[in-house]
Amino acid sequence: MLFHSALRKDLSRSFGATVVVLSTIVMTNVLIRTLGLATVGSVNPSEVMLVMGFSVLSHLTTILTLSLFICIVSTLSRMYADSEMVIWFTSGRGLAAFARPIFRFAWPILLVIAALALVVWPWSNRQAQELSDRYEQRNDIERVAPGQFQESAGGKRVFFIDKDTPDNKTGTNVFVSSVEGEIHSITSARQGKIEVKNGERLLNLNFGQQVMQNTRTGEVRIVEFNDYQLVIDADAKTSTINGPSMTSTMDLIRNPTPRHQGELAWRLGLGLAAINLLLLGLAVSTANPRVGRSYHTALALLIFVIYYNMINVGQSWIGSGKVSFSGLLLGLHGGVMVAALLWIAVRHHNLSWRQLMPVRRITSSVAA
Repeated sequence: MLFHSALRKDLSRSFGATVVVLSTIVMTNVLIRTLGLATVGSVNPSEVMLVMGFSVLSHLTTILTLSLFICIVSTLSRMYADSEMVIWFTSGRGLAAFARPIFRFAWPILLVIAALALVVWPWSNRQAQELSDRYEQRNDIERVAPGQFQESAGGKRVFFIDKDTPDNKTGTNVFVSSVEGEIHSITSARQGKIEVKNGERLLNLNFGQQVMQNTRTGEVRIVEFNDYQLVIDADAKTSTINGPSMTSTMDLIRNPTPRHQGELAWRLGLGLAAINLLLLGLAVSTANPRVGRSYHTALALLIFVIYYNMINVGQSWIGSGKVSFSGLLLGLHGGVMVAALLWIAVRHHNLSWRQLMPVRRITSSVAA
């Protein structure tokens, strides 16, 4: 049918352009943030693109939802401005008739949004956290670059080597500064080599000296050695992949704690919000020459920001026990759906608030 095909074609072009623009903006911001994390040592510089990819995946749900909302508002507003809507209205197509082709266009995108929110979101968060934990748990020698001072994973040691071998297991002119309780020690050696004994990594230092100072008493002791072994990362960190945002959807359902219910409401809310925004986009779209075409895009962005923030606030409310899981879904998303449907019905029948309010007619007679 010409009506359906023409509308879906316009929506496809607008949706594709919007996704490209929003994805570019998000990727730029994520890249800047990831490079900042790599600079401070929280992300492996060689894995910046991988971390950025997982971060963009976690934002893809929001990108698709906002793109779908903007493309509907911009496409229908353009049709109003170009008098195309007038042609369809005069041919017997009311505003409600646009809902069917819009949903026929959007249903694959809605399925992708649901899959991203329920499956990809926790998976991408876990992968990004695993990369960060793996980089944080690397041993101290792997952190050291020749000619640079580098702090250890626990923050208790500072390493420096003049140069190392290609296998990163042997270094020359090694300097280690460590703090253990009240003892501050400075160890220097002509050579250092990594060895593994009883499952522990050891740094075997040769031909050096160690200066130990008691920070409380000020006592200083100097020891020269030919062979000295130093344990590397005895208190390595353990993985912390246990947050609700990294928990699978099925585990959230099996363990319905308040925080898990808040996370589940947030994920389901993204899919419900995408549907409601389709209806809101149909209701919001109109043309007013006095305000310009950008007015409705700005209004759409404002509606999206308010709705998205309410979803985030609802997640925290459920986590703190202020509202129930079902109460938030019915109150927020159900209320928005009812309001959008009423808005569409009012515009479909060309009603105004004056017609909906009871009006009392006053008649007067004039005496001749």
